[in-house]
Amino acid sequence: MNDSCYCDSGTVFEKCCEPYLKGISIPGTAEQLMRSRYTAYALWDEQYLINTWHSRTRPTNKRVESNDVKWHRLKVKEVLSGGVNDNSGEVVFQAIYKVNGKAHKHNERSIFEKEEGVWRYVDAK
Repeated sequence: MNDSCYCDSGTVFEKCCEPYLKGISIPGTAEQLMRSRYTAYALWDEQYLINTWHSRTRPTNKRVESNDVKWHRLKVKEVLSGGVNDNSGEVVFQAIYKVNGKAHKHNERSIFEKEEGVWRYVDAK
């Protein structure tokens, strides 16, 4: 497979988000986690979304949007900390998606924290 990753990193899927989704490796930064979670939404991988949610804010059940939602593009606008040596971080991004053929934009500032040394999604503004 030589297809670009769903997260628009410019790297092929098998070397970008796939190892995270398969549990082969874990994201080392908040941005990597955010990109992998976007990819999980694109692939309807509910288990990965639940597994990467912080235990303090994790919902009891998460339903990925219906098959009517097609994720098309991710643009990371700003990364506010969340590096390898940080314990918290924020990533601002815009995601383009379509529902029943109509395009929409989702803008978000995601908040991440390390939990037992592993990056987890906490919440969004």
